[in-house]
Amino acid sequence: MSVLKDLVNLGLGALVITKEKAEEVVNELVKKGEVGQEEGKELISKLIEKGEKSKKEIEDRIEKTVKDVVGKLDISTKKEIEELKFEIEELKKKLNKEE
Repeated sequence: MSVLKDLVNLGLGALVITKEKAEEVVNELVKKGEVGQEEGKELISKLIEKGEKSKKEIEDRIEKTVKDVVGKLDISTKKEIEELKFEIEELKKKLNKEE
């Protein structure tokens, strides 16, 4: 089991892994007798937890990078465009009242 713990700690669990794939890998180790049933369940949980954490970190990095790129390119965001549309509509209403 120490080899498996080392693999998890070294980043195997950092890969985004599905629950089914984790179970498949660990069940194979249980069949080979390299891991006990309870140890296998614990390993599956750790793999999934690390995978979810890594997935969140990757998503956060991508989001930050995209925001940085959009900021550098000086491209209007969807929110900014919606705000401008609202302002235009308000100005149209005011103009129509004045006529």
